[in-house]
Amino acid sequence: MRKKNLIIGISIILPSIIAIAVFVYGFISWTVRTSFSNWNSFSALLRGTYKFVGLRNYIRLFQDSRFQIDLWNTLFFTVFFLLGTITLGVVMAILVDKGLKGSRIFQNLFLFPMAISFVVTGTVWSWIFAPGNIPSNPQGINLLFQKLGLEKLMWGWYTSTYSIGKFNVALIPVIIAAIWQLSGYTMAMYLAGLRGIPNDIIEAAKVDGASEWKIFWKIKMPLLTPITLSALIILGHISLKIFDLVFSMTGSGPNFVTDVPAIYMFELTFRSNRYAMGSAIAIVMLLFVTVVIIPYLITSLRGERR
Repeated sequence: MRKKNLIIGISIILPSIIAIAVFVYGFISWTVRTSFSNWNSFSALLRGTYKFVGLRNYIRLFQDSRFQIDLWNTLFFTVFFLLGTITLGVVMAILVDKGLKGSRIFQNLFLFPMAISFVVTGTVWSWIFAPGNIPSNPQGINLLFQKLGLEKLMWGWYTSTYSIGKFNVALIPVIIAAIWQLSGYTMAMYLAGLRGIPNDIIEAAKVDGASEWKIFWKIKMPLLTPITLSALIILGHISLKIFDLVFSMTGSGPNFVTDVPAIYMFELTFRSNRYAMGSAIAIVMLLFVTVVIIPYLITSLRGERR
């Protein structure tokens, strides 16, 4: 009977195992193989004459000025996106957890962006931040500034080529759109964590004379550390491989001010037929995500063993 159940169980999960092996790990292996090849033209791919070129594609990639811009853009986008999303998510979770009048309505409003795809978000926010012709014919938020008599606040938004060091200020609208999209998701995570904290701990702290501020920083936030870690991992891997939001909102932007590795990979692979270079970018992105996720998995496994 036990053997029969084992066979039935294996039969049920076998199709999924095969599908994952082929369409995930098989394609990853093929991408790795391609990244070390000379397939940087459609004719070379059709001929199927595989030539191993070692790290040549990766060396060219990291010497590419556009890819260097992409790496800096990804770094700044990730840092400000994580800070903004976590901070806003915590604040909204605290406000909703207070149980104030109308909090359920605001909870639904905060969660609403989760139901929208990144493409829709990018399209709508591209309308909002469309600069228009300044100062004669502004559009979007610049038009609002003009109506309010705040013409000095008008600027090019995602079309601006101004930079502060390596930080392209054109990324600001993209970061705002991304924070708007996922802050509700972060709020839901923290809200679940806050409502899972026993009231006895909070009441005991109040009896000891702890203020609301101390209760939050000394009791609630330490207990919410696993939530924070999970949020950082989930949001971090999203930011490292972001494509659809940026592509639909700004594209690469002038002088690649809003370019990211995923857009460069798409253009190299599907528009320039440089499959080896595109595969190299894909593997670099995979390594970035792996660096973020693997430590979290190791920590989780150690915690379960304890």
